[in-house]
Amino acid sequence: MNKFVYLSLCLFGFPFASFGQETTLTADELFVKARTEAFDQKNYAEAIKISKQALKQAPEYTDISIFLGRLYTWSDKIDSARTIFSKLESQNVQDEDLYIAYASLEYWNDQAAKAINLVDKGLSFHPTSEDLLLLRTKIDYSNNAYESAEKSVNNLLKLNPKNAEARALAKSIQEYTAKNAIGLNYNFVHFDKQFDDNWHIVALSYKRATPLGSVIFRTNYANKFADNGLQFEVEAYPRLSKMFYLYVAGGYSNNVGIFPKYRTGVSLYANLPHSFEGEVGYRQLYFSDNIWMYTASIGKYYQNFWFNLKTYLTPSNENISQSYAGTVRYYTKGANDYLGFLIGTGISPEENRNNLLDQSIYKLKTFKIGAEYNFSVNRTNLFSISSTYFNQEFRPNEKGNQIDITVGYIKTF
Repeated sequence: MNKFVYLSLCLFGFPFASFGQETTLTADELFVKARTEAFDQKNYAEAIKISKQALKQAPEYTDISIFLGRLYTWSDKIDSARTIFSKLESQNVQDEDLYIAYASLEYWNDQAAKAINLVDKGLSFHPTSEDLLLLRTKIDYSNNAYESAEKSVNNLLKLNPKNAEARALAKSIQEYTAKNAIGLNYNFVHFDKQFDDNWHIVALSYKRATPLGSVIFRTNYANKFADNGLQFEVEAYPRLSKMFYLYVAGGYSNNVGIFPKYRTGVSLYANLPHSFEGEVGYRQLYFSDNIWMYTASIGKYYQNFWFNLKTYLTPSNENISQSYAGTVRYYTKGANDYLGFLIGTGISPEENRNNLLDQSIYKLKTFKIGAEYNFSVNRTNLFSISSTYFNQEFRPNEKGNQIDITVGYIKTF
């Protein structure tokens, strides 16, 4: 009889005991379990079930309610999510996460006006919230409200200059906020051996922001080899989407040798996830023959820094000439305030020395290192100064030194 009672307890008692243990989990423990199901297992249905169980124990547990609303959002149950969020809002819940979650829901479902109202309400309770400011920036940027987006992202960068995502957005937004810009650059080049005369290059540019992207008109005057020359250039940055944009350029000069007769260039740029950006493209220079160069680069924003690696590859009949450059920028404030450092090898078609590419088929061996400082005054006055040192093998086994110094000013309006 005792054995019968023992077996009955084993068969029927243990399941009830196990069920009793499950129901004794606290709301906090159930919340942890729901998060584990959602984030580790991606089992949103089970996470919803557990969250509802937790709310039965603690109906006023705001964090669980917000999390349940997020789960409904991720499960594409938009009406259920809205019901939860709107109920919390009507109860005057001031939790920062509520307004991030609710505004994100509306933003992802193309309800920009509603999303902005929610973000602004959240900012009234949490004016220094980086997440809300970043969300406000994204909503305005996607809605082509660039001036408002710039204001939000600048406020965010004042709070945290190390926010890499905000830094990347600030650069993209900048292309739309300054409708007009006039720039003036002066470049001085000194050679210790390669040439007897210093070079002087002056560039005057006008930039116009259009709904399709920026367009730049530039005139370059150069005094090289004790001779003068002019070059006319047009550059455009048409936007294909929020992720992709193009660089398209062309130039002409009647002073071949000082400048290439023609130059063209096209690059496809991509604003990639996690604050990365990439580029692939080509550059073409025509002196007496065409020189074709192919370029690729990868960039990354990290806290206050921007890192970039770029290469130019120039095929010929005998070999492939290569140019590599690594750049680091440290941003002190906004998108136009930074210290930059560069190190690299080879000659790039973007440099004022690009006419040296046509002097010889000999593969020039060049080392370069430089620094630049850019800063803004009252946001509309942009100043820059840079210096680069080159050590170049201009003839086989014969090297010379070169110093470039450039100063620039841009007025935006």
